[in-house]
Amino acid sequence: MVKEIERAGIPVVHMCTVVPISLTVGANRIVPTIAIPYPLGNPSLDAGDEKALRRKLVEQALAALETEVEGQTVFEN
Repeated sequence: MVKEIERAGIPVVHMCTVVPISLTVGANRIVPTIAIPYPLGNPSLDAGDEKALRRKLVEQALAALETEVEGQTVFEN
């Protein structure tokens, strides 16, 4: 699905917990997330810290959307 959306000219960021799977499916912009049961959060953090963590991941994904890439690129945390 990611490749087809990109082929239509719409940039896509694949946020995932298992980067090798994203690489296998051909995603061009990959943002690693936290853990399989909580990809965009960490329930062991207090509410304020978890909100900051989520904001950081979303901002990283937005920055990846704005970045021109040549092929697959992993945007590390």
